[in-house]
Amino acid sequence: MTRRILLIEDEASIAELLSLHLGDGNSEVTHVSDGVRGLALAVQQRWDLILLDLGLPRCDGLDICQQVRELQPQTPIVVVTARGSEADRIRGLEMGADDYVTKPFSVSELVARINALMRRVEVLSQSPKPDIITVGDISLDMLGHTAHIGGDRVQLTVREFELLGHFARHPGRAFKRAELLEAVWGNSHDGYFHTVNTHINRLRAKIEVDPARPRIITTVWGVGYKLSMDTSDHSTRVGGSSSKTTASTA
Repeated sequence: MTRRILLIEDEASIAELLSLHLGDGNSEVTHVSDGVRGLALAVQQRWDLILLDLGLPRCDGLDICQQVRELQPQTPIVVVTARGSEADRIRGLEMGADDYVTKPFSVSELVARINALMRRVEVLSQSPKPDIITVGDISLDMLGHTAHIGGDRVQLTVREFELLGHFARHPGRAFKRAELLEAVWGNSHDGYFHTVNTHINRLRAKIEVDPARPRIITTVWGVGYKLSMDTSDHSTRVGGSSSKTTASTA
């Protein structure tokens, strides 16, 4: 099956190189060099993956990332940029990027990361039973790639869904950051602990009543994070807004 990839990159040499290598891997690459046109294509069509530079003419890549994430939360986004500081990386992840690669980069490593991410998306869509995972108020449809808390739909990115799914498969178990990196991102992300922290924060903002005092995904000091065995009897915060629900423990 041919994968449809949108490449938004204003450096012609990099775009040509990436288009060549990705095209060899059974992918159909559509390249645009302008941020405004890139945003229009990103939200008007369905893509298997968006590869996004940040320093673009007329529209910054972070704005594109944020708008795409709001409209198409399940579309994988990989940022490729010269902005390489830790603060830039964290901001990119906070805006919804599933991965963040800095220039200069190894083309083979980038292609490997893209393939790993897309394989994970494909696995999620072909998940083995159980199709539904329920822990307290949390219900995850692994085939439909949908999440509900207390009956309310929560819009999650690919990484957020997989992270919550990993916790839900092992409720009450504390995971080190390195273990979460391995399970959700794979070996290529070894050591990027702030990637885990950022995604945990994004997930809490969507599922916790008070993200500053989390009750669902809790911190285990000196270890990492775990999913509480009792996630019921909550008012849930969905997509940035709060709503009251009547919950029952499954």
